[in-house]
Amino acid sequence: MQSGLEFEIFTIIVLILSIIIHEVAHGYAAQALGDPTAKLAGRLTLNPIPHIDPIGSVVIPGLLVLTGAGVLFGWAKPVPYNPYNLKNQRWGEAIVGVAGAATNLTIAVIFAMVARVAYGAGVADFAELAIVVVFVNLSLGLFNLIPFPPLDGFTVLRGILPTRLALPFREFEEKLQRGGILTLVIFLFVFTQFFSEPFYRLVFGAFRFLVG
Repeated sequence: MQSGLEFEIFTIIVLILSIIIHEVAHGYAAQALGDPTAKLAGRLTLNPIPHIDPIGSVVIPGLLVLTGAGVLFGWAKPVPYNPYNLKNQRWGEAIVGVAGAATNLTIAVIFAMVARVAYGAGVADFAELAIVVVFVNLSLGLFNLIPFPPLDGFTVLRGILPTRLALPFREFEEKLQRGGILTLVIFLFVFTQFFSEPFYRLVFGAFRFLVG
């Protein structure tokens, strides 16, 4: 595996594709629960064009990788779904919310096994590529489980709470959504300043457990 720019470009491509797969997983989960919104919007596809957000899918991930920021983050256009169409009104939103992160973590586990086999077979270059996929998907999966809007972890938390307790969480989420990109910038600043170190200790711990 060559180092430098080629390695960074490969990491950016993996990050973009992993973000897209994350969003598609939300759409498939919603469809499985009876909501066709994502399918009707043409979002149940791995074709990156309908999913790409120029800033969140290209610019931000590219800058983070190329500058060696130590944080892997990005987003695609959210896959639309209508929670009122879900057959399971009690757990539906939580299931849809966790689907993206669960898919990223599953990909990480699969490619960790691929890396182990590749190292055992002496194909170190291929193993290094697989390791990139593991690290990117672990980072995305665990990051999105943080229970703070607009991350999926908050949707999951709100979805598993009784209705009486979930309502204040929904109101809090709606207030933050009105802040738009500013809310996201503030969250990322707080995260990188105070929580990134313990978070990446968790990521690297899981990484070492999977890859060895």
